[in-house]
Amino acid sequence: MDNRSYYDDFSNWYERERGVGYHQMLDDLELAAVERYGRGKDILEAGCGTGLLLERAQRFAKSATGVDLSGGMLSKARERGLEVAQGSITQLPYGDESFDLVYSVKVLAHIEDIEQAMSEMARVTRPGGYVLAEFYNPRSLRYLIKSLKSPTAISSATNDEAVYTRYDDVAQIRRYLPPELSWEGSRGVRIVTPVSYVHKVPVLGAAFRAAETALADAPWARNFGGFLIAVLRKA
Repeated sequence: MDNRSYYDDFSNWYERERGVGYHQMLDDLELAAVERYGRGKDILEAGCGTGLLLERAQRFAKSATGVDLSGGMLSKARERGLEVAQGSITQLPYGDESFDLVYSVKVLAHIEDIEQAMSEMARVTRPGGYVLAEFYNPRSLRYLIKSLKSPTAISSATNDEAVYTRYDDVAQIRRYLPPELSWEGSRGVRIVTPVSYVHKVPVLGAAFRAAETALADAPWARNFGGFLIAVLRKA
């Protein structure tokens, strides 16, 4: 299934478990990185989906813009009153050096032409600005669990194996970078969580959330996050 059809299909179920437990933890850890580099800045979310993160990001950004391939996802983002446009991450509909920060979460793993996507994110970033690029990490507990479990439904007719998915470690990510982007660091998301269900158990969930927050930037742990955020700076 092509990416646009997959996410159009996913759009009706996308928010079913968001805003609580495991998914809230992921959103919070990802958004903390965005705020760290994007407070008071002009920011772009590449692959904004229904606008859940973008809606929160506009509270601390100077301006917050989103782009997504899926019309189904964007219809919900527009209902939130967000500034969004339809387009591909491999051909962003913005001029050169338009934003101080460009970020993308849970999107790049599904882009086959990853070098072009990274070049586009760099192109629309201003000199000295940042690109936060999240990848799926094969050196993680999440990858192990995903390789053992059954596919997860994303609609009444489709599961998460219907779309192209790639896993990249730090060495592979570095090879995708255009020369104008330099590696500044990383943040790991979902380092120790074995399965999402543990975050539904009140005391256990709180303990895992605290551990994930403490380990997200730990040098020895961050590169083992199921979701690996590369912090990149444009020359």
